[in-house]
Amino acid sequence: MSYDPVPQEQFDRVTASPLGTPDPQADRQPSDARPASSLKPWDRRRLELHAALTAVGVPPLPGDMAAIRTLSALDDTVNAALVRWITAGR
Repeated sequence: MSYDPVPQEQFDRVTASPLGTPDPQADRQPSDARPASSLKPWDRRRLELHAALTAVGVPPLPGDMAAIRTLSALDDTVNAALVRWITAGR
C-alpha cells in the first residue's frame, strides 16, 4: 500500500462539487412557481381548452381551431365549465 502525500479532494455525492465549497444554489432567490404571464385572458382560455381536449385524447383538428377561438372569447366562468365538462370522464 502506498502513501499519497497529496490529499485527494473529496466530492459531494449530490452536487458533485468539492466538499467545503459554497453551494451555488444557496444564494439564489426562490422563484415563483409560475412566472408572471403576459397572455391575454382569451389566449389563456384558448390554451386551456386546447390542453383539456388533448389531455382526454381528443387533439383538436385544424378545423376545430375556429370553434376553440370562438369559445375562448367567452368569459372565465364559461371556460371553466367547458374544461370541467371535457375532463369529467377522465
